[in-house]
Formats: sequence, C-alpha cells, structure tokens
Amino acid sequence: MGEALQRIGAGQITSRTGWRFWLGRVLFAGGAAALFSQVPPLGLRPGMAAGLGFAGAVALVLAELRLRRAEVNELAGAAVGAVAGLCGALLLTLIVAHTVGAEPTKTFVDYAALCTFVYLGIAIGARQGVQFARPASGSAAAAAKPAAAAEAGGKILDTSVLIDGRIADICEAQFLDGVLMVPQFVLRELQMVADSSDPLKRQRGRRGLEVLQRMQKLPDVEVRVVEDDVSREKDVDQKLLELAKRLGAKLVTNDFNLNKVAGVRGIPVLNVNQLANALKPAVLPGEPMRVFILREGKEPNQGVAYLDDGTMVVVDGARRFLTKTVDMIVTSVHQTPAGKMIFGKIEERPAQAASAVRAAAATGPGAGANRVSDGPAAGGAAGQPFPDSDAG
Repeated sequence: MGEALQRIGAGQITSRTGWRFWLGRVLFAGGAAALFSQVPPLGLRPGMAAGLGFAGAVALVLAELRLRRAEVNELAGAAVGAVAGLCGALLLTLIVAHTVGAEPTKTFVDYAALCTFVYLGIAIGARQGVQFARPASGSAAAAAKPAAAAEAGGKILDTSVLIDGRIADICEAQFLDGVLMVPQFVLRELQMVADSSDPLKRQRGRRGLEVLQRMQKLPDVEVRVVEDDVSREKDVDQKLLELAKRLGAKLVTNDFNLNKVAGVRGIPVLNVNQLANALKPAVLPGEPMRVFILREGKEPNQGVAYLDDGTMVVVDGARRFLTKTVDMIVTSVHQTPAGKMIFGKIEERPAQAASAVRAAAATGPGAGANRVSDGPAAGGAAGQPFPDSDAG
C-alpha cells in the first residue's frame, strides 16, 4: 500500500512539472519566431524569417526530447564524435581554401562538409559509445559473473529439483559448493505452478518457492538469481540447456528426459535421483534384515515392506505378519528403471520357533502336559524330588 501511494505521488509530481516544461518550450519557440522576425537573417522577409526561427526552435525541442532519453555513454560518444567531425570538416576546409575555384562553390563545400562531418560524428559516436559502454557495465560484468561462477563450480537449478525439495537437504549437509544459480524463467515457471487452479500443482509450486527461500537462508550456500534469458527459445528445458552451455555451468535436475538430452549435448548434469540411488545401502543375497510389513503382496502369502529410502522389499511368507516387524533373509536383489527391489523370505530362528510353540502351548488345551514337562524345574524349586517311575 505504501509503495502504491509513493508511485501515485511521483506521478502527480511528474504531471505538475511536465506542463511547466512544455510551457517553457512553447515560449521558447514563440520567442525565436519573434526574434527572427525583428532581425531577419540572410535578407529574408519578416514573415519567412519568423517561420525559419519557429522551425529551428521546434527542431531544437525535438533534439532536446531525444537527448533526454539518451544514456550518458551515448551522449559522451556523440560529443566525441561531434568534435571529431569538426576536426574533419576543418581539414577539408583548409584543403578547399588552397584550391582554385569560385568563392560561392568553396563556401558551399565548407558548409556542406561541416554539416556532413558533424552529423556523421554525432551518429557514429553515439552508437559506438553505447557499444563500448555496455561491455564495461553490462556484458563484461555479466560475463565476469558467469566466468567466476563456472570457476567456482556454478550450478543451474531446474524447476523439478526445487519442487522435489531434497536439494535443500543436500545443501544443508554441505555436499554442494560453489554458486547455485536460479534463472529468472525458472522462477516464473514456479510462480505459474504456484498460481495454478489445480490444488496439487499449487502445493508443488509453493513448496518449490519455500525450498528456494530455505536455501537462501543457509549461511554456506550462495543462491544467485540469473537475469540472463534465452529469448529465442520458448521451452524452459531448451532455455536451461542453452544457458548452461553458455555459462559453462552444471545442470541440477530430476527430469529424466532433460538429463538424457543434456548428456547428448555434453552438458554436465547432477541428478538428485541418481545420487539417492547411489546412496542406497548395498544389499547382498543371504544378508539378514528387519523390516516392517506394511501391506500384502500380489502373490499369495507375500508381504511388502519399505526401507527408509523408499526401496520396496517383498517378503515371502509374511502375509500373516501384517503391521508387524519381522526378521527376513534376502534372497535376491533386482535393479529396475524405477529403482531397486529386494526379495526375501521369513527367517525361521530356533529361538523364535520355540517361543512361538511355548506361546501356543500355554494358551492351548494341552497346558497340563506342559506343566508336567516343566515339573522338574518347579519341583526342584520347591525342594521336593519327583518320585522315581520305578519305585514300588
């Protein structure tokens, strides 16, 4: 609200001062016409002289309006070009003065050379001033930043990796160094997703913006918003590829297709999914594991569990242990395009089997037999020896 009021106030000030400038320009044009009519140059009539003065004043006003929009470097280049044009016209005038010819012809050549050289000097000087100043202020600085970013291991973040969110945990663990660059068009895409009418897309976009804010608050991570845009490219993936190739930076993404295309074009890619797969613990057949059976499997008597990293574990004979933690033996490991799958079977330990038998016997109808089998321990504890079976 405060910024809006400031903009409105600035507009009112501009409107109040603008008509004053235009009033001054009109008075200047009228004064020039009156002056030329009172002192007619070149022997002109007062009416023609007034028209010439008014036309000259209008030309000066137009030049003033054009110069107001010019940059400082453009004005400096035009000034240097005008001085160079004057020098060139002076040299040509000296040469013409030493030639044989009528004086009207020499005068015409002098004035024509003066106008031509000054105009060419101003036009070329202004253009060259813009071209020389832009590398010093814009292109050189922009080229220096990408070069420094590339030397420091600059990396460009994709929209998918920001929405995924794991990149913030990786940065927090200090596994990424250098400059993390977020292009402006990636921010625009994130904003479009966050403003979507689909609740799921809107939630994903907002999570991506929150992840970016979280990364900006990390003390050991430098997140830089890159203003460079590839205007000739419309697709965000193509813009990312062109920008990464131009800056010599690595591309951080979770997009499978973008990963492949970047590899074909020789652009280094850091894929968070590949990093997660590389960090998964290596499991070999025959190793024991303890898992929590979450749901039933597709095949009869199968149970399905998941490791902390999301790896699916299919346990044969674990359907009766739903929502329980069991010990299993790994029988095989399969690597699929979607990830790793572990197959195993229930580990039958003697202690577990004995405890299961005791629990079943304690609650079953044969509890008396169990007490007989456990009798020696009970009798020994009471200090009464059991009678010998052979006693008469």
